[in-house]
Amino acid sequence: MAARLAWLCFLVVLVLPANAFEEPKSRAPVAATVGAPWPLPQNIKQSSTVFTVDAQNFIFVTSGAACDILDAAYTRYISLTFGQAYANKNLRFRPRPAVGDGVLSSLSVTVSKPCQGVYPSLQSDESYDLQITPDGASLKANEVWGALRGLETFSQLVTQQSSGEFVVMESMITDAPRFKHRGMLLDTSRHYLSVGAILKNLEAMSQNKFNVFHWHIVDDQAFPFESTAFPDMSKEGAYNPETHVYTQASIKEIIEFARLRGIRVMPEFDSPGHSQSWGKAITNLLTPCYSHGKPDGSFGPINPIPESTYTFLKTFFQDVGTTFPDHYIHMGGDEVSFTCWMSNPNITSFVQKMNYTSYGQVEQYYMQKLLNIINGLGKGYQVWQEVIDNGAKVQADTVVEVWKDPWPAEMAKVTKMGYNTLLSTCWYLNYISYGSDWTKYYACDPFNFDGSPEQKALVIGGETAMWGEYVDDTNLLSRLWPRASSVGERLWSAQSVNSTSAAEPRLIEHRCRMVRRGIPAEPISGPGFCDFEYRT
Repeated sequence: MAARLAWLCFLVVLVLPANAFEEPKSRAPVAATVGAPWPLPQNIKQSSTVFTVDAQNFIFVTSGAACDILDAAYTRYISLTFGQAYANKNLRFRPRPAVGDGVLSSLSVTVSKPCQGVYPSLQSDESYDLQITPDGASLKANEVWGALRGLETFSQLVTQQSSGEFVVMESMITDAPRFKHRGMLLDTSRHYLSVGAILKNLEAMSQNKFNVFHWHIVDDQAFPFESTAFPDMSKEGAYNPETHVYTQASIKEIIEFARLRGIRVMPEFDSPGHSQSWGKAITNLLTPCYSHGKPDGSFGPINPIPESTYTFLKTFFQDVGTTFPDHYIHMGGDEVSFTCWMSNPNITSFVQKMNYTSYGQVEQYYMQKLLNIINGLGKGYQVWQEVIDNGAKVQADTVVEVWKDPWPAEMAKVTKMGYNTLLSTCWYLNYISYGSDWTKYYACDPFNFDGSPEQKALVIGGETAMWGEYVDDTNLLSRLWPRASSVGERLWSAQSVNSTSAAEPRLIEHRCRMVRRGIPAEPISGPGFCDFEYRT
């Protein structure tokens, strides 16, 4: 056997190209920018005037509405701006006059609307105005969400010189996101992600101005969501009911951590497919599959016929709606295999009774009843494109997520039907390749389809996705960042900001910025180094 393997290897070598074993050619390192914000603001003007920032005494001064979100942000951004060494001082919330003479010691923050205890939403106003001039530094926003984005920009403008001094350039910035939904999907079913890993990723999201955590919390493989109404679902469906379950307390912790960073938490409970783990605790929920006229012991999608299915779903989603405060729940609806339904005599009889001509209409029947339940609970829903493709009637504020190719045709179709639409097709970051693959994500734009201005207005943003087949705590952050940063800029900055060569020096700086802040963002441009290397 060994001789045969050696001969086969020899044959393989013979047919490989001559340069098959050569090392990839490296290019010269690209110089990083200094103090350039990511994502790029809509309007930014800077002069050559540089102010020293008094890190020892720097404070944020609230001039408008005060709230818990701002208080938490001030503490956080002292550390993010100047490093952990400056994070534990007790003086920074007390008003202080500016030192003057070119030294900046405070940032005045004005928020117009009340913000105590509020949650971000699809309608959140994230615009802000940031001015750093000889007269001082000021940040103004209509809502607290804009103030959070402005604080992040301010923290990126401040840089530390080799002498140890912190400086910032004179800057005038007027900014707002291009799209109001800038999401990131994490899959916690195929591999469980710890609460700590999710929190650290939420922090990274806020530093890249993402505002939606699309939590694909359960799937066929596992059911780690602790349901108050049906606690056996996680006991039976989780990988480990003691260590791999998101309890009600841990979910509240994640939601609150996200709220303080202006990030919505939208759960996804995908059905009628992707629901094998549901059936481990809920009897008679899944469809029995048949072979040769008899049940073969396997199960398919949720059974759409019995009323007990919808009684369960109503109670279950009442529980979900109470747990998650966001208006939207992602209802899935993708990749439903009809093979089991076609084998089941009860389903085939139902198809004949309803005069259906395809099993896609069975899915439409199920989704229609489910969406009516969600509507009755006062919640909105987001769905994968198959729900619309299969003809389900949905409410006016439905958000349709396009994930299949050819996506330009699908975007044109869905927006022509009048629905708010998201793009995720070209931003599946679980696919990896050698080299600087961030450029292909940066090149994808949700407006690149044939449609009227009215259709383009219905495109509310996009989502990047990290599916969990080969991702867990060990590689989540390094695989996501800074590749996801390219999507963050595409969804925030102006459409004209699309040059990879212009973006690369800023992205190199931003990657090192995240490394300094404790996020293990991977190199994206070949050889080089960061002044602050990541330490485990």
